[in-house]
Amino acid sequence: MHLLALRVWASENLQFSDLQKTLLWAGVIGVIGGFSSVLFLDFIAFLNQCFTGHSAGIVESFEGLTKWRRLVIPAIGGVLAGATILLGRRLGQSRHTTDYMEAVVLGDGLLSARSSLTKCVSAAFSIASGGSIGREGPIVQLSALLASLSGRLRGWSAPRRRMIVACGAAAGIASAYNAPLAGALFVAEIVLGSISMDTMGPLVVSSVLATQVVRHFHGSMPLYDIPLFELRSTWELSLYLLLGIVAGLAAPLFLSSLRWSEKAFDRLNLPLYWKLGIGGLIVGALAIWYPQVCGNGYSVVVGILNQKWPWTALAILCLMKMLATCATFGSGAVGGVFTPTLFTGACLGYLFGGLLQLFGHGAVPTPGGFALVGMGAFLAAATHAPIMAILIVFELTLDYQIILPLMLGCVVAFYVSNAICRNSIYSESLQRKKAQERREPMGSLKAADLMRPGPAHIREDSRFSEIAHVFIMNDIKYLFVTDKENRFKGAVALHDIKPYLTMPELANLVIAKEIARADIPTLTRSTTLDEAMNLFVRHGGERLPVVENAENPLLIGSVSKMDVILAMAQITNSDALNHEEAP
Repeated sequence: MHLLALRVWASENLQFSDLQKTLLWAGVIGVIGGFSSVLFLDFIAFLNQCFTGHSAGIVESFEGLTKWRRLVIPAIGGVLAGATILLGRRLGQSRHTTDYMEAVVLGDGLLSARSSLTKCVSAAFSIASGGSIGREGPIVQLSALLASLSGRLRGWSAPRRRMIVACGAAAGIASAYNAPLAGALFVAEIVLGSISMDTMGPLVVSSVLATQVVRHFHGSMPLYDIPLFELRSTWELSLYLLLGIVAGLAAPLFLSSLRWSEKAFDRLNLPLYWKLGIGGLIVGALAIWYPQVCGNGYSVVVGILNQKWPWTALAILCLMKMLATCATFGSGAVGGVFTPTLFTGACLGYLFGGLLQLFGHGAVPTPGGFALVGMGAFLAAATHAPIMAILIVFELTLDYQIILPLMLGCVVAFYVSNAICRNSIYSESLQRKKAQERREPMGSLKAADLMRPGPAHIREDSRFSEIAHVFIMNDIKYLFVTDKENRFKGAVALHDIKPYLTMPELANLVIAKEIARADIPTLTRSTTLDEAMNLFVRHGGERLPVVENAENPLLIGSVSKMDVILAMAQITNSDALNHEEAP
Protein backbone atom coordinates (compact mmCIF):
# COMPACT_ATOMS: atom_id res chain seq x y z
CA MET A 1 0.00 0.00 0.00
CA HIS A 2 2.81 2.40 0.81
CA LEU A 3 4.45 1.87 -2.58
CA LEU A 4 1.15 2.40 -4.36
CA ALA A 5 0.44 5.52 -2.33
CA LEU A 6 3.84 6.84 -3.35
CA ARG A 7 3.05 5.94 -6.98
CA VAL A 8 -0.25 7.85 -6.85
CA TRP A 9 1.42 10.85 -5.23
CA ALA A 10 4.14 10.84 -7.90
CA SER A 11 1.50 10.59 -10.62
CA GLU A 12 -0.33 13.61 -9.29
CA ASN A 13 2.75 15.70 -8.56
CA LEU A 14 5.70 14.42 -10.58
CA GLN A 15 4.21 12.49 -13.48
CA PHE A 16 5.65 13.47 -16.84
CA SER A 17 3.48 13.57 -19.94
CA ASP A 18 4.67 11.94 -23.17
CA LEU A 19 5.69 15.34 -24.48
CA GLN A 20 7.69 16.09 -21.34
CA LYS A 21 9.40 12.70 -21.60
CA THR A 22 10.23 13.46 -25.22
CA LEU A 23 11.73 16.80 -24.17
CA LEU A 24 13.74 15.07 -21.46
CA TRP A 25 15.15 12.56 -23.92
CA ALA A 26 15.79 15.33 -26.44
CA GLY A 27 18.00 16.92 -23.79
CA VAL A 28 19.83 13.65 -23.19
CA ILE A 29 20.40 13.27 -26.94
CA GLY A 30 21.66 16.87 -27.09
CA VAL A 31 24.28 16.18 -24.42
CA ILE A 32 25.34 12.93 -26.10
CA GLY A 33 25.48 14.67 -29.49
CA GLY A 34 27.62 17.48 -28.08
CA PHE A 35 30.15 15.06 -26.60
CA SER A 36 30.25 12.99 -29.79
CA SER A 37 30.98 16.16 -31.77
CA VAL A 38 33.90 17.08 -29.50
CA LEU A 39 35.34 13.56 -29.71
CA PHE A 40 35.00 13.42 -33.50
CA LEU A 41 36.78 16.75 -33.94
CA ASP A 42 39.58 15.49 -31.70
CA PHE A 43 39.77 12.35 -33.84
CA ILE A 44 40.13 14.47 -37.00
CA ALA A 45 42.85 16.55 -35.37
CA PHE A 46 44.70 13.34 -34.45
CA LEU A 47 44.47 11.98 -38.01
CA ASN A 48 45.54 15.33 -39.46
CA GLN A 49 48.65 15.25 -37.29
CA CYS A 50 49.35 11.69 -38.46
CA PHE A 51 49.04 12.75 -42.12
CA THR A 52 50.87 16.09 -41.98
CA GLY A 53 52.90 16.09 -38.76
CA HIS A 54 51.27 19.38 -37.77
CA SER A 55 48.70 20.09 -35.06
CA ALA A 56 47.30 23.28 -36.60
CA GLY A 57 44.21 23.59 -38.80
CA ILE A 58 43.94 21.79 -42.14
CA VAL A 59 44.98 24.75 -44.29
CA GLU A 60 47.77 25.79 -41.94
CA SER A 61 49.06 22.19 -41.86
CA PHE A 62 49.16 21.97 -45.66
CA GLU A 63 50.87 25.34 -45.96
CA GLY A 64 53.77 23.87 -43.98
CA LEU A 65 54.19 20.85 -46.26
CA THR A 66 56.42 20.36 -49.25
CA LYS A 67 54.72 20.33 -52.63
CA TRP A 68 54.98 16.57 -53.19
CA ARG A 69 53.37 15.87 -49.80
CA ARG A 70 50.55 18.29 -50.64
CA LEU A 71 49.98 16.21 -53.77
CA VAL A 72 49.99 12.71 -52.28
CA ILE A 73 48.39 13.13 -48.83
CA PRO A 74 44.85 13.86 -50.11
CA ALA A 75 45.17 10.92 -52.52
CA ILE A 76 46.28 8.57 -49.72
CA GLY A 77 43.44 9.83 -47.53
CA GLY A 78 40.97 9.25 -50.37
CA VAL A 79 42.13 5.66 -50.89
CA LEU A 80 41.88 4.97 -47.15
CA ALA A 81 38.40 6.53 -47.06
CA GLY A 82 37.22 4.36 -49.96
CA ALA A 83 38.80 1.23 -48.52
CA THR A 84 37.04 1.87 -45.21
CA ILE A 85 33.65 1.97 -46.91
CA LEU A 86 34.34 -1.18 -48.92
CA LEU A 87 35.53 -2.98 -45.78
CA GLY A 88 32.30 -1.99 -44.05
CA ARG A 89 30.28 -3.39 -46.94
CA ARG A 90 32.15 -6.69 -46.84
CA LEU A 91 31.33 -7.04 -43.16
CA GLY A 92 27.69 -7.28 -44.19
CA GLN A 93 24.85 -5.15 -45.50
CA SER A 94 22.25 -3.78 -43.10
CA ARG A 95 18.58 -3.48 -43.94
CA HIS A 96 18.57 -0.09 -42.24
CA THR A 97 19.63 3.15 -43.93
CA THR A 98 22.62 5.31 -43.05
CA ASP A 99 20.95 8.52 -44.24
CA TYR A 100 19.42 10.34 -41.27
CA MET A 101 17.17 12.41 -43.55
CA GLU A 102 15.78 9.24 -45.09
CA ALA A 103 15.33 7.71 -41.61
CA VAL A 104 13.34 10.75 -40.47
CA VAL A 105 11.32 11.56 -43.58
CA LEU A 106 10.82 8.17 -45.21
CA GLY A 107 11.97 5.50 -42.79
CA ASP A 108 11.27 4.26 -39.30
CA GLY A 109 13.96 6.14 -37.41
CA LEU A 110 16.41 3.23 -37.50
CA LEU A 111 19.98 3.82 -38.66
CA SER A 112 22.53 1.11 -39.35
CA ALA A 113 25.15 1.33 -36.60
CA ARG A 114 27.92 -0.51 -38.46
CA SER A 115 27.45 1.33 -41.75
CA SER A 116 27.08 4.71 -40.06
CA LEU A 117 30.28 4.28 -38.07
CA THR A 118 32.03 3.16 -41.25
CA LYS A 119 30.90 6.34 -43.00
CA CYS A 120 32.10 8.49 -40.09
CA VAL A 121 35.56 6.89 -40.12
CA SER A 122 35.72 7.25 -43.91
CA ALA A 123 34.76 10.92 -43.60
CA ALA A 124 37.45 11.44 -40.98
CA PHE A 125 40.11 10.12 -43.41
CA SER A 126 38.86 12.42 -46.20
CA ILE A 127 38.65 15.51 -44.00
CA ALA A 128 41.93 15.01 -42.13
CA SER A 129 43.84 14.44 -45.39
CA GLY A 130 42.65 17.73 -46.88
CA GLY A 131 39.46 16.80 -48.73
CA SER A 132 37.42 19.85 -49.66
CA ILE A 133 34.36 18.90 -47.69
CA GLY A 134 32.67 19.90 -44.43
CA ARG A 135 32.95 18.27 -41.02
CA GLU A 136 29.26 18.79 -40.25
CA GLY A 137 28.16 15.75 -42.29
CA PRO A 138 29.80 13.04 -40.16
CA ILE A 139 29.14 15.00 -36.96
CA VAL A 140 25.41 15.00 -37.72
CA GLN A 141 25.60 11.35 -38.81
CA LEU A 142 27.21 10.30 -35.53
CA SER A 143 24.79 12.29 -33.38
CA ALA A 144 21.77 10.95 -35.28
CA LEU A 145 23.10 7.38 -34.96
CA LEU A 146 23.40 7.69 -31.17
CA ALA A 147 19.86 9.05 -31.06
CA SER A 148 18.59 6.15 -33.18
CA LEU A 149 20.30 3.62 -30.91
CA SER A 150 18.71 5.28 -27.87
CA GLY A 151 15.26 5.03 -29.44
CA ARG A 152 15.85 1.39 -30.35
CA LEU A 153 16.99 0.50 -26.82
CA ARG A 154 13.98 2.26 -25.34
CA GLY A 155 11.64 0.29 -27.62
CA TRP A 156 9.97 3.43 -28.96
CA SER A 157 7.49 3.51 -31.81
CA ALA A 158 8.58 4.57 -35.31
CA PRO A 159 7.19 8.15 -35.05
CA ARG A 160 9.01 8.74 -31.78
CA ARG A 161 12.23 7.23 -33.13
CA ARG A 162 12.02 9.53 -36.13
CA MET A 163 11.58 12.49 -33.79
CA ILE A 164 14.54 11.56 -31.61
CA VAL A 165 16.75 11.01 -34.68
CA ALA A 166 15.73 14.49 -35.83
CA CYS A 167 16.82 15.77 -32.40
CA GLY A 168 20.16 14.05 -32.90
CA ALA A 169 20.60 15.74 -36.27
CA ALA A 170 19.75 19.13 -34.75
CA ALA A 171 22.30 18.52 -31.99
CA GLY A 172 24.92 17.70 -34.62
CA ILE A 173 24.35 20.86 -36.65
CA ALA A 174 24.21 23.03 -33.52
CA SER A 175 27.45 21.60 -32.13
CA ALA A 176 29.24 21.83 -35.49
CA TYR A 177 28.53 25.56 -35.86
CA ASN A 178 27.96 26.69 -32.26
CA ALA A 179 24.51 27.72 -33.46
CA PRO A 180 21.56 26.27 -31.48
CA LEU A 181 18.80 28.17 -33.27
CA ALA A 182 20.13 27.29 -36.69
CA GLY A 183 20.52 23.64 -35.67
CA ALA A 184 16.85 23.38 -34.69
CA LEU A 185 15.68 25.35 -37.74
CA PHE A 186 17.82 23.27 -40.12
CA VAL A 187 16.02 20.08 -39.14
CA ALA A 188 12.58 21.69 -38.84
CA GLU A 189 12.77 23.56 -42.14
CA ILE A 190 14.75 21.15 -44.31
CA VAL A 191 14.23 17.67 -42.85
CA LEU A 192 10.82 17.75 -41.17
CA GLY A 193 9.39 20.44 -43.43
CA SER A 194 7.26 21.99 -40.67
CA ILE A 195 7.74 24.37 -37.77
CA SER A 196 5.36 23.57 -34.91
CA MET A 197 5.88 23.33 -31.17
CA ASP A 198 5.17 19.59 -31.22
CA THR A 199 8.36 19.11 -33.23
CA MET A 200 10.24 22.38 -32.64
CA GLY A 201 10.33 22.09 -28.85
CA PRO A 202 12.41 18.88 -28.71
CA LEU A 203 14.70 20.15 -31.48
CA VAL A 204 15.43 23.35 -29.55
CA VAL A 205 16.15 21.49 -26.29
CA SER A 206 18.52 19.12 -28.06
CA SER A 207 20.30 21.93 -29.93
CA VAL A 208 20.74 24.10 -26.85
CA LEU A 209 22.29 21.37 -24.71
CA ALA A 210 24.54 20.15 -27.53
CA THR A 211 25.81 23.69 -28.04
CA GLN A 212 26.45 24.15 -24.34
CA VAL A 213 28.54 20.98 -24.22
CA VAL A 214 30.69 22.20 -27.11
CA ARG A 215 31.00 25.66 -25.56
CA HIS A 216 32.21 24.07 -22.33
CA PHE A 217 35.20 22.62 -24.21
CA HIS A 218 35.80 25.22 -26.92
CA GLY A 219 34.41 28.46 -25.48
CA SER A 220 31.33 30.50 -26.31
CA MET A 221 32.80 32.98 -28.77
CA PRO A 222 31.11 33.21 -32.19
CA LEU A 223 32.61 30.96 -34.84
CA TYR A 224 33.72 33.94 -36.94
CA ASP A 225 35.48 36.84 -35.21
CA ILE A 226 34.95 39.79 -37.53
CA PRO A 227 34.65 43.59 -37.39
CA LEU A 228 31.19 44.94 -36.57
CA PHE A 229 28.93 45.34 -39.58
CA GLU A 230 27.52 48.79 -40.26
CA LEU A 231 24.57 49.77 -42.46
CA ARG A 232 25.35 53.41 -43.17
CA SER A 233 22.34 54.36 -45.28
CA THR A 234 19.03 53.01 -46.48
CA TRP A 235 20.04 52.97 -50.14
CA GLU A 236 22.64 50.30 -49.39
CA LEU A 237 19.79 47.82 -48.98
CA SER A 238 19.27 47.94 -52.73
CA LEU A 239 22.82 46.65 -53.19
CA TYR A 240 22.17 43.72 -50.85
CA LEU A 241 18.95 43.01 -52.73
CA LEU A 242 21.00 42.88 -55.93
CA LEU A 243 23.45 40.51 -54.22
CA GLY A 244 20.51 38.27 -53.32
CA ILE A 245 19.56 38.10 -56.99
CA VAL A 246 23.14 37.23 -57.97
CA ALA A 247 23.30 34.51 -55.29
CA GLY A 248 19.95 33.12 -56.43
CA LEU A 249 21.25 32.87 -59.99
CA ALA A 250 24.60 31.37 -58.97
CA ALA A 251 23.34 28.69 -56.58
CA PRO A 252 21.70 26.49 -59.27
CA LEU A 253 25.01 26.57 -61.18
CA PHE A 254 26.79 25.43 -58.01
CA LEU A 255 24.35 22.56 -57.55
CA SER A 256 24.64 21.60 -61.23
CA SER A 257 28.42 21.44 -60.98
CA LEU A 258 28.19 19.07 -57.98
CA ARG A 259 25.74 16.82 -59.84
CA TRP A 260 27.92 16.90 -62.97
CA SER A 261 30.99 15.87 -60.96
CA GLU A 262 29.09 12.89 -59.52
CA LYS A 263 28.11 11.72 -63.00
CA ALA A 264 31.66 12.22 -64.30
CA PHE A 265 33.15 10.00 -61.58
CA ASP A 266 30.41 7.41 -62.05
CA ARG A 267 31.42 7.08 -65.69
CA LEU A 268 34.95 6.06 -64.63
CA ASN A 269 33.57 2.65 -63.58
CA LEU A 270 36.35 2.15 -61.02
CA PRO A 271 36.33 0.74 -57.49
CA LEU A 272 35.32 3.29 -54.88
CA TYR A 273 38.77 3.60 -53.33
CA TRP A 274 40.28 4.47 -56.72
CA LYS A 275 37.60 7.11 -57.32
CA LEU A 276 38.25 8.67 -53.94
CA GLY A 277 41.98 8.43 -54.56
CA ILE A 278 41.62 10.26 -57.88
CA GLY A 279 39.44 12.89 -56.22
CA GLY A 280 42.10 13.35 -53.54
CA LEU A 281 44.82 13.53 -56.20
CA ILE A 282 42.97 16.38 -57.93
CA VAL A 283 42.71 18.23 -54.60
CA GLY A 284 46.40 17.58 -53.98
CA ALA A 285 47.37 18.93 -57.41
CA LEU A 286 45.44 22.12 -56.72
CA ALA A 287 46.94 22.33 -53.22
CA ILE A 288 50.47 22.48 -54.64
CA TRP A 289 49.80 26.11 -55.57
CA TYR A 290 46.73 26.80 -53.45
CA PRO A 291 46.82 24.91 -50.12
CA GLN A 292 43.78 26.97 -49.09
CA VAL A 293 41.56 24.64 -51.14
CA CYS A 294 42.06 21.93 -48.52
CA GLY A 295 39.58 21.40 -45.70
CA ASN A 296 36.29 23.18 -45.21
CA GLY A 297 37.75 26.64 -45.87
CA TYR A 298 37.15 28.05 -42.38
CA SER A 299 40.41 30.03 -42.13
CA VAL A 300 39.94 31.45 -45.62
CA VAL A 301 36.40 32.60 -44.78
CA VAL A 302 37.74 34.34 -41.66
CA GLY A 303 40.28 36.12 -43.85
CA ILE A 304 37.56 37.08 -46.35
CA LEU A 305 35.29 38.50 -43.67
CA ASN A 306 38.23 40.49 -42.25
CA GLN A 307 39.07 41.71 -45.78
CA LYS A 308 42.56 40.22 -45.91
CA TRP A 309 42.23 38.95 -49.48
CA PRO A 310 42.68 41.02 -52.65
CA TRP A 311 39.60 40.32 -54.71
CA THR A 312 41.55 39.31 -57.83
CA ALA A 313 43.46 36.61 -55.92
CA LEU A 314 40.24 35.49 -54.25
CA ALA A 315 38.54 35.05 -57.63
CA ILE A 316 41.19 32.50 -58.63
CA LEU A 317 41.04 30.78 -55.24
CA CYS A 318 37.24 30.57 -55.44
CA LEU A 319 37.50 28.79 -58.79
CA MET A 320 40.15 26.39 -57.42
CA LYS A 321 38.03 25.70 -54.33
CA MET A 322 35.03 24.91 -56.51
CA LEU A 323 37.10 22.41 -58.50
CA ALA A 324 38.40 20.84 -55.27
CA THR A 325 34.89 20.58 -53.81
CA CYS A 326 33.54 19.00 -57.01
CA ALA A 327 36.44 16.51 -57.05
CA THR A 328 35.91 15.55 -53.40
CA PHE A 329 32.13 15.44 -53.52
CA GLY A 330 31.87 13.84 -56.95
CA SER A 331 34.33 11.07 -56.13
CA GLY A 332 31.99 9.87 -53.38
CA ALA A 333 33.70 11.22 -50.26
CA VAL A 334 31.54 11.21 -47.15
CA GLY A 335 31.09 14.64 -45.62
CA GLY A 336 29.04 17.81 -45.66
CA VAL A 337 28.64 20.39 -48.41
CA PHE A 338 27.12 22.89 -45.98
CA THR A 339 30.45 24.57 -45.13
CA PRO A 340 31.72 24.65 -48.74
CA THR A 341 28.41 26.35 -49.57
CA LEU A 342 29.15 29.03 -46.96
CA PHE A 343 32.66 29.39 -48.40
CA THR A 344 31.33 29.89 -51.93
CA GLY A 345 28.77 32.42 -50.72
CA ALA A 346 31.43 34.39 -48.86
CA CYS A 347 33.61 34.50 -51.98
CA LEU A 348 30.68 35.52 -54.16
CA GLY A 349 29.70 38.34 -51.79
CA TYR A 350 33.28 39.57 -51.42
CA LEU A 351 33.84 39.63 -55.19
CA PHE A 352 30.50 41.39 -55.66
CA GLY A 353 31.55 44.06 -53.15
CA GLY A 354 34.99 44.37 -54.75
CA LEU A 355 33.50 44.99 -58.18
CA LEU A 356 31.14 47.60 -56.77
CA GLN A 357 34.03 49.39 -55.09
CA LEU A 358 36.04 49.22 -58.31
CA PHE A 359 33.30 50.99 -60.26
CA GLY A 360 31.88 53.02 -57.37
CA HIS A 361 35.12 54.65 -56.28
CA GLY A 362 34.73 53.62 -52.64
CA ALA A 363 31.22 55.04 -52.25
CA VAL A 364 29.79 51.59 -51.50
CA PRO A 365 30.08 49.39 -48.39
CA THR A 366 33.24 47.38 -47.79
CA PRO A 367 33.42 43.90 -49.37
CA GLY A 368 33.45 42.22 -45.93
CA GLY A 369 29.81 43.15 -45.35
CA PHE A 370 28.81 41.74 -48.73
CA ALA A 371 30.72 38.54 -47.91
CA LEU A 372 28.60 38.08 -44.77
CA VAL A 373 25.33 38.58 -46.60
CA GLY A 374 26.62 36.47 -49.49
CA MET A 375 27.16 33.53 -47.13
CA GLY A 376 23.55 33.62 -45.99
CA ALA A 377 22.03 34.40 -49.40
CA PHE A 378 23.93 31.63 -51.18
CA LEU A 379 23.08 29.16 -48.42
CA ALA A 380 19.39 30.11 -48.61
CA ALA A 381 19.42 29.67 -52.38
CA ALA A 382 21.19 26.29 -52.24
CA THR A 383 19.16 24.79 -49.38
CA HIS A 384 15.81 26.55 -50.01
CA ALA A 385 15.74 27.29 -46.27
CA PRO A 386 15.96 31.08 -45.89
CA ILE A 387 14.97 31.21 -42.21
CA MET A 388 17.71 28.78 -41.27
CA ALA A 389 20.23 30.67 -43.42
CA ILE A 390 19.39 33.98 -41.73
CA LEU A 391 19.75 32.50 -38.27
CA ILE A 392 22.96 30.59 -38.88
CA VAL A 393 24.84 33.62 -40.24
CA PHE A 394 23.58 35.69 -37.33
CA GLU A 395 24.70 33.03 -34.84
CA LEU A 396 28.06 32.61 -36.57
CA THR A 397 28.78 36.31 -36.07
CA LEU A 398 26.41 37.46 -33.26
CA ASP A 399 26.24 40.82 -35.04
CA TYR A 400 22.68 42.15 -34.90
CA GLN A 401 23.40 44.97 -37.37
CA ILE A 402 23.63 42.42 -40.18
CA ILE A 403 19.99 41.31 -39.78
CA LEU A 404 18.21 43.70 -42.18
CA PRO A 405 20.42 43.21 -45.26
CA LEU A 406 20.79 39.53 -44.41
CA MET A 407 17.04 38.95 -44.29
CA LEU A 408 16.54 40.78 -47.56
CA GLY A 409 19.37 38.99 -49.36
CA CYS A 410 18.36 35.52 -48.14
CA VAL A 411 14.69 35.84 -49.05
CA VAL A 412 15.41 37.30 -52.50
CA ALA A 413 18.03 34.63 -53.20
CA PHE A 414 15.59 31.88 -52.19
CA TYR A 415 12.84 33.11 -54.53
CA VAL A 416 15.21 33.58 -57.46
CA SER A 417 16.80 30.15 -57.00
CA ASN A 418 13.43 28.46 -56.48
CA ALA A 419 12.12 30.01 -59.69
CA ILE A 420 15.05 28.52 -61.63
CA CYS A 421 15.27 25.12 -59.95
CA ARG A 422 12.81 23.71 -57.42
CA ASN A 423 15.36 21.20 -56.11
CA SER A 424 17.64 22.18 -53.26
CA ILE A 425 20.97 20.66 -52.32
CA TYR A 426 19.07 18.22 -50.07
CA SER A 427 15.61 17.76 -51.58
CA GLU A 428 16.81 15.99 -54.72
CA SER A 429 18.37 13.24 -52.63
CA LEU A 430 15.19 12.85 -50.60
CA GLN A 431 13.01 12.79 -53.69
CA ARG A 432 15.21 10.18 -55.35
CA LYS A 433 14.95 7.98 -52.27
CA LYS A 434 11.24 8.62 -52.11
CA ALA A 435 10.82 7.42 -55.69
CA GLN A 436 12.56 4.18 -54.75
CA GLU A 437 10.25 3.51 -51.82
CA ARG A 438 7.80 0.61 -52.19
CA ARG A 439 5.97 0.93 -48.91
CA GLU A 440 2.50 2.44 -48.40
CA PRO A 441 2.14 6.21 -48.58
CA MET A 442 2.30 8.06 -45.27
CA GLY A 443 -1.24 9.33 -45.77
CA SER A 444 -2.61 5.77 -45.51
CA LEU A 445 -1.33 5.18 -41.97
CA LYS A 446 -3.84 3.67 -39.55
CA ALA A 447 -3.85 3.03 -35.82
CA ALA A 448 -2.44 -0.46 -36.44
CA ASP A 449 0.71 1.11 -37.90
CA LEU A 450 1.41 3.01 -34.66
CA MET A 451 0.18 0.34 -32.26
CA ARG A 452 2.36 -1.09 -29.51
CA PRO A 453 1.24 -4.69 -28.87
CA GLY A 454 0.82 -6.27 -25.46
CA PRO A 455 -0.30 -3.31 -23.32
CA ALA A 456 -0.45 -3.70 -19.55
CA HIS A 457 -3.88 -5.08 -18.61
CA ILE A 458 -5.66 -7.18 -15.99
CA ARG A 459 -8.69 -9.46 -15.87
CA GLU A 460 -11.95 -7.93 -14.69
CA ASP A 461 -12.02 -10.24 -11.66
CA SER A 462 -8.51 -9.22 -10.52
CA ARG A 463 -8.15 -8.22 -6.88
CA PHE A 464 -6.92 -4.86 -5.66
CA SER A 465 -3.48 -6.26 -4.78
CA GLU A 466 -2.95 -7.28 -8.43
CA ILE A 467 -4.13 -3.87 -9.62
CA ALA A 468 -1.68 -2.23 -7.24
CA HIS A 469 1.18 -4.44 -8.43
CA VAL A 470 0.64 -3.64 -12.13
CA PHE A 471 0.42 0.11 -11.44
CA ILE A 472 3.65 -0.01 -9.42
CA MET A 473 5.50 -1.93 -12.14
CA ASN A 474 4.30 0.20 -15.09
CA ASP A 475 4.44 3.93 -15.76
CA ILE A 476 0.77 4.27 -16.76
CA LYS A 477 -2.25 6.26 -15.66
CA TYR A 478 -4.90 3.92 -17.07
CA LEU A 479 -4.84 0.15 -16.62
CA PHE A 480 -6.90 -1.69 -19.23
CA VAL A 481 -9.41 -4.31 -18.06
CA THR A 482 -10.43 -7.39 -20.07
CA ASP A 483 -12.63 -10.42 -19.58
CA LYS A 484 -11.35 -13.99 -19.68
CA GLU A 485 -11.56 -13.98 -23.52
CA ASN A 486 -9.37 -10.83 -23.56
CA ARG A 487 -12.26 -8.60 -24.70
CA PHE A 488 -11.80 -4.98 -23.63
CA LYS A 489 -14.17 -3.96 -20.79
CA GLY A 490 -12.82 -0.61 -19.61
CA ALA A 491 -9.90 0.84 -17.67
CA VAL A 492 -8.97 1.54 -14.07
CA ALA A 493 -7.64 5.06 -13.59
CA LEU A 494 -4.71 5.48 -11.22
CA HIS A 495 -6.45 8.44 -9.64
CA ASP A 496 -9.61 6.37 -8.94
CA ILE A 497 -7.82 3.96 -6.59
CA LYS A 498 -6.64 6.74 -4.30
CA PRO A 499 -9.61 6.46 -1.86
CA TYR A 500 -8.85 2.77 -1.23
CA LEU A 501 -5.28 3.44 -0.08
CA THR A 502 -6.50 4.56 3.35
CA MET A 503 -8.99 1.69 3.66
CA PRO A 504 -7.06 -1.56 3.19
CA GLU A 505 -9.87 -3.66 4.60
CA LEU A 506 -12.20 -2.36 1.87
CA ALA A 507 -9.55 -2.58 -0.81
CA ASN A 508 -9.20 -6.31 -0.28
CA LEU A 509 -12.85 -6.72 -1.29
CA VAL A 510 -12.62 -4.68 -4.51
CA ILE A 511 -12.17 -6.27 -7.92
CA ALA A 512 -11.25 -4.54 -11.18
CA LYS A 513 -14.65 -4.46 -12.89
CA GLU A 514 -16.19 -2.64 -9.91
CA ILE A 515 -13.92 0.39 -10.26
CA ALA A 516 -13.24 0.28 -14.02
CA ARG A 517 -14.37 3.12 -16.24
CA ALA A 518 -16.54 2.00 -19.13
CA ASP A 519 -16.39 5.30 -21.06
CA ILE A 520 -12.85 4.78 -22.43
CA PRO A 521 -12.90 5.17 -26.25
CA THR A 522 -11.28 2.46 -28.30
CA LEU A 523 -9.45 2.36 -31.61
CA THR A 524 -9.46 -0.41 -34.17
CA ARG A 525 -6.79 -1.48 -36.63
CA SER A 526 -8.43 0.60 -39.36
CA THR A 527 -8.94 3.80 -37.33
CA THR A 528 -7.43 6.74 -39.20
CA LEU A 529 -5.06 9.17 -37.54
CA ASP A 530 -7.61 12.00 -37.75
CA GLU A 531 -10.22 9.85 -36.00
CA ALA A 532 -7.68 8.81 -33.37
CA MET A 533 -6.72 12.43 -32.72
CA ASN A 534 -10.37 13.40 -32.26
CA LEU A 535 -10.81 10.61 -29.71
CA PHE A 536 -7.69 11.74 -27.85
CA VAL A 537 -9.04 15.29 -27.69
CA ARG A 538 -12.32 14.07 -26.16
CA HIS A 539 -10.66 11.58 -23.82
CA GLY A 540 -7.80 13.76 -22.58
CA GLY A 541 -5.54 10.77 -21.84
CA GLU A 542 -2.23 9.86 -23.43
CA ARG A 543 -2.94 6.22 -24.41
CA LEU A 544 -5.94 4.54 -25.97
CA PRO A 545 -6.59 0.81 -26.38
CA VAL A 546 -6.68 -0.82 -29.81
CA VAL A 547 -9.23 -3.61 -30.30
CA GLU A 548 -9.74 -6.00 -33.17
CA ASN A 549 -13.08 -4.46 -34.20
CA ALA A 550 -16.28 -3.10 -32.69
CA GLU A 551 -18.10 -6.46 -32.84
CA ASN A 552 -15.19 -8.41 -31.37
CA PRO A 553 -13.30 -5.99 -29.07
CA LEU A 554 -10.27 -8.17 -28.37
CA LEU A 555 -7.50 -6.04 -26.83
CA ILE A 556 -4.50 -6.20 -29.18
CA GLY A 557 -2.47 -3.10 -28.33
CA SER A 558 -2.39 0.59 -27.47
CA VAL A 559 -1.57 3.85 -29.25
CA SER A 560 0.12 6.90 -27.73
CA LYS A 561 -1.17 10.41 -28.36
CA MET A 562 2.39 11.64 -28.96
CA ASP A 563 2.90 8.99 -31.64
CA VAL A 564 -0.26 10.17 -33.44
CA ILE A 565 0.89 13.81 -33.29
CA LEU A 566 4.35 12.97 -34.64
CA ALA A 567 2.91 10.74 -37.38
CA MET A 568 0.54 13.51 -38.50
CA ALA A 569 3.47 15.92 -38.66
CA GLN A 570 5.26 13.31 -40.78
CA ILE A 571 2.31 13.17 -43.17
CA THR A 572 2.39 16.95 -43.51
CA ASN A 573 6.05 16.78 -44.52
CA SER A 574 5.37 13.94 -46.97
CA ASP A 575 2.61 15.97 -48.60
CA ALA A 576 5.01 18.90 -48.90
CA LEU A 577 7.52 16.70 -50.71
CA ASN A 578 4.83 15.46 -53.09
CA HIS A 579 3.81 19.02 -53.83
CA GLU A 580 7.44 19.94 -54.46
CA GLU A 581 7.73 17.12 -56.98
CA ALA A 582 4.63 18.20 -58.88
CA PRO A 583 5.34 20.12 -62.12
